Amino acid sequence: MNAPLAAYRLQLHKGFPFARAAELVPYLKELGVSHLYASPVFKARAGSLHGYDVTDPAVINPELGGGEGLASLSEELKRSGLSIMQDIVPNHMSYDSQNEMLMDVMEKGPYSRYKSFFDIDWEHIYENLRGRILTPFLGSFYGEALENGELRLVYDERGLALSYYALRLPLRVESYAEVFGGDIAPLEAALGPDSPELARYIGTAGLFRGLKSEDPAAGGQCAHARRMLRELYSSSEAVRAHADAAVERFNGRKGDSASFDALDALVSSQFFRPSYWKVAAEEINYRRFFTINELISVRVEDPEVFTRVHAATLGLTGSGAVTALRVDHVDGLLDPQGYLVRLREAAGAETYIVVEKILAPGEELAPAWPIEGTTGYDFTNYANGLFCRRESDKEFSRLYYRFTGLESRYDEMVVAKKRMMISRHLAGNIDNLAHMMKKSAADDRYGRDITLYGLRRALVEVMANFPVYRTYVNGPGGPTEAERAVIKTAVEGARRRLRDFGYELNFIEAFLLMGGHKSLEGESAGNILPCVMAFQQYTAPLMAKGFEDTILYIYNRLASLNEVGGSPDRFGFSPEEVHAFFAGRAARAPLTMNCTSTHDTKRSEDVRARINVLSETPAEWYAVLRRWAKLLQAGRRKDAAGREMPSLNDEYLLYQTLLGAWPSEGEPMPDFAERIREYSVKAAREAQVDTNWIKPDEEYEAALRGFIDRALQPGPENKFLGDFLPSQRLVAFYGAFNSLSQALLKLAAPGLPDIYQGCELWDFSLVDPDNRRPVDFALRSRLLAELKRDFAADPASLMAGLLADLPSGRIKLFLTWRALAARAAMKGVFEGGSYLPLAAEGPRAESVFAFARVRGGSAVIAAVPRLLSGFVPAGQPPLGELWQDTRLILPPELRGTFTDSFSGRTFEAGEAVALKDLFSSFPCALLTRG
Repeated sequence: MNAPLAAYRLQLHKGFPFARAAELVPYLKELGVSHLYASPVFKARAGSLHGYDVTDPAVINPELGGGEGLASLSEELKRSGLSIMQDIVPNHMSYDSQNEMLMDVMEKGPYSRYKSFFDIDWEHIYENLRGRILTPFLGSFYGEALENGELRLVYDERGLALSYYALRLPLRVESYAEVFGGDIAPLEAALGPDSPELARYIGTAGLFRGLKSEDPAAGGQCAHARRMLRELYSSSEAVRAHADAAVERFNGRKGDSASFDALDALVSSQFFRPSYWKVAAEEINYRRFFTINELISVRVEDPEVFTRVHAATLGLTGSGAVTALRVDHVDGLLDPQGYLVRLREAAGAETYIVVEKILAPGEELAPAWPIEGTTGYDFTNYANGLFCRRESDKEFSRLYYRFTGLESRYDEMVVAKKRMMISRHLAGNIDNLAHMMKKSAADDRYGRDITLYGLRRALVEVMANFPVYRTYVNGPGGPTEAERAVIKTAVEGARRRLRDFGYELNFIEAFLLMGGHKSLEGESAGNILPCVMAFQQYTAPLMAKGFEDTILYIYNRLASLNEVGGSPDRFGFSPEEVHAFFAGRAARAPLTMNCTSTHDTKRSEDVRARINVLSETPAEWYAVLRRWAKLLQAGRRKDAAGREMPSLNDEYLLYQTLLGAWPSEGEPMPDFAERIREYSVKAAREAQVDTNWIKPDEEYEAALRGFIDRALQPGPENKFLGDFLPSQRLVAFYGAFNSLSQALLKLAAPGLPDIYQGCELWDFSLVDPDNRRPVDFALRSRLLAELKRDFAADPASLMAGLLADLPSGRIKLFLTWRALAARAAMKGVFEGGSYLPLAAEGPRAESVFAFARVRGGSAVIAAVPRLLSGFVPAGQPPLGELWQDTRLILPPELRGTFTDSFSGRTFEAGEAVALKDLFSSFPCALLTRG
């Protein structure tokens, strides 16, 4: 198994291609990682900054350097003993003119050889979507866009197309005869009746008239006829003028409604239906990635589709250029297990594979999946929660509700927002699902009398109450016991809120459980399986959009808990819970990934670490909240209805954001205010309370920006900043040690560490696009070289200097490098060692978390501090006598001589180790033996 020692994530794009990545190989080697963890490298929309909008998965993105550039990068990595971990996107592709396979579908409809490639319902219940695909990209209603002249018929070297700004949609073959087969008298008059060009044009038009989309030979014949027409068009000025006039006859004149009738009729005959982009929320016949119209899902469950989607990927694994894979959005697939079995067979047993799978607390990865684990969001939340003081739970809730004036309970918010997400963004998908279920139930005597309205209403409530992202039923055997419990929980929640639909809910429960009625069992179970599997594909996007992208911006009690895969209502995790989680990983998934920052996290690891400090001092937090709100009172506005702008909830989030994201240098960069403005507006839109993405409230957003400007206005007259900065410095000081502890947990706990680009130094980024800003790799390379030099010369002086220079972040880079060196030296222990939780006793026992990894005679001990503000004076590192008589208790198998990876000192470990010795010169410890 080519399991990474550690992976370093890079976001590749046109401005940071393979060649730039290759320049970093020496630095990555020196840092100690084994894999360059690459964002998607396949051909994507021009200018893509992330690569998830793939246009051809069989081609390496030319903007990154193409196949040659990737091969050069791979060779450079191999020379240094490194490899590539590749992010792949099997669920969706870009819905764009640059997607040639999709354009073939647009042109040929259900007669395209790619008709089954994309997840399109060609037999939709609505007549105007049957045999056509919705194209929801218009900025206004279709009729308005048409008569405004925004939709135009165009002809170029690629053929006939409907043009809408940058979007170009090819027309079906029958359209050529309709456009070019009209009156030829003007052309005859221009060329003369005996002209060879006229004869060729008439012959070409005749070829077009004989073409039918359903004819398998039509594609080749049409291509031949198009070439003939284009040759005439290019060589004859008269033909060119005639063809241009023929096209222009379809393009109406603004202000003359009837002049658009011909183009309307032509568009209505196509295999696509252009529509206002908002239509997709309520009527749609293709599956999207979440609610993004521009990303269309593919049917990777089809073996032919699988082969095409993975052509480049498997070429890279086969050649050895790529030795590890990260599968994006596995929950979007129809049958994740079937897909992963096929991927494992194709990629081979030695390829390391993890999936982007969001596990709810307590949820386990399906054991039948032939993979190493997940990308590690479960780790993110357990590790983060360790630095949240659980005893502050109730007090934090009281102060949060008191300050913001919110009244709804958390669980009510979650269900309400998921319900809202369905009504605003997923209604069309759920309608399709309800029709599918209604059709499946038509022959069932228990379901026959259930109306579509009742079924849909009950279905919405079940989905809104679904407690996890999805279940994975993929055969007539039905759900597992754990999945049955999930389904019953969802239905029970729906029953509490929808008391008049008990019959419908009982039927849906039996339907999803694939049993309970005789008509839903045995042979009939196979008939309802497709509907159950389709249902599973929509609970995941609903959770992602209704919870992850909405609730995590509304329930702002402690924003550090609002993370992907997290539960903001759960106020952290106890050491015992974290130990149990780590032990479970060591036993069941020792090669799964540990991440703390990714391109998808809501805020960086270091921002979360700072905000967690607030949990230690709720009374002080509430006091500064009230002061700051009073100091900025004049910056608030009210609209005509008396609504406060910004809301107190958005204001509450803003203060946490400023505390977490404030630059470590103390003085914000010129772009800081703009970053905060952009983030805050995005957060408010995601929350969908006072503004949203579909219909932004410009007045509210202007008031929010103005409030931020007032808060960040430099100068002595800004009383808020004068009060804010001392509090921020305290939070930053204690947050730095939270960050170091969290980093060591990621590097030493069961699992393989993932380092997001730039996070080896302090990184105070917010959600994307803020976390995609350029990284200063030259600085990091220089600092690492200096650290290695100084460590070799005098470790004690180096550590003292690092602690005196916290704002630079060098201390985090040092910890990362030294821990990675320990991982390399003790690879077997870290990857396959048993997990031992270590207890502490003494006055500071609550403030240390420690564990050991043991394999044979080799062992590693990791110890980190937590919850420091109660006994560590501000500005003084948590070292030495501050730990008083607190000791780490060691079992017999851990006694002996250990070496500290940070100080280089040796320890003779007996029954216990005094923390004042363990943390005498550095605030974390990583001891190794063997």
